[in-house]
Amino acid sequence: MTVSATRAGIAALVLAAGAAADHVLRRPPAYEVYAVRYATLPGFPARGLIAGADTGRRLDIAMMVWLIKGNGRTVLVDAGFYRDKFLQRWKPADFVRPSEAVARAGVRAEDVTDIILSHVHWDHADGLDLFPNARVWIQRDEYRHHIGANGEVLDRAIDPDDARMLATLAARGRVSEVAGDSTEIIPGITVFTGGRHTFASQYVTVQAAAGTVVIASDNLYLYENLDRRRPIAQTLDSLSNLRAQERMARLASAPRLIVPGHDPAVFVRFGEPGNGVARIE
Repeated sequence: MTVSATRAGIAALVLAAGAAADHVLRRPPAYEVYAVRYATLPGFPARGLIAGADTGRRLDIAMMVWLIKGNGRTVLVDAGFYRDKFLQRWKPADFVRPSEAVARAGVRAEDVTDIILSHVHWDHADGLDLFPNARVWIQRDEYRHHIGANGEVLDRAIDPDDARMLATLAARGRVSEVAGDSTEIIPGITVFTGGRHTFASQYVTVQAAAGTVVIASDNLYLYENLDRRRPIAQTLDSLSNLRAQERMARLASAPRLIVPGHDPAVFVRFGEPGNGVARIE
């Protein structure tokens, strides 16, 4: 072998090593993902969750938020609720404020850096102001469809107090509007639209050690919706909702890594560490 050939071979090895190193550096970060339960709504009608369900069937549903930790970020998906009017109306069992519930996972409310809001309904948006330092990520179309320039309600899907609160957060520069489907908002965390629970509801994929986790929120209420291929009962477009569920199945690394929005079975399938906290792995 000539000297020039040897040098060319060494150069090729160096380039290959550099490319491999670059690939490692660009690998999506791996997060820890948890479901955190803060209340139960007892005796909820199944027909409000599963299209075509038996009108007499009822079940206790879990109220939860989802926690994503790693890479210098502490992220929530949704923020639950806490205002007294909702407590009086719905009478949840075993209620604690979401800001207190996340403490079971070792997180202080003031340490939450980001909240990804899946949609504007009261039981997902009302607790946003419990987390004083968090940036809120919401679909631009979701925000602008529901909330006016001065915090007025444009669509009755949002509670007036929550609309004003979100507008106040936006005025303080704490709201980021996401411009549509399949958008990576934080390295390793991507949001998707199409579930049509509300005008522009979104769901989330997270790169975790176990693979890609899908946090569906209310775009998929229960495992039963997925297992029986039944759309959620509260959707603006049942066909779009089914297509979103099919897409979730493609996005997740395994079916068990799709996390529905209100199924208490999440805390049975993922029993650790317990006390209302389930690590998704």
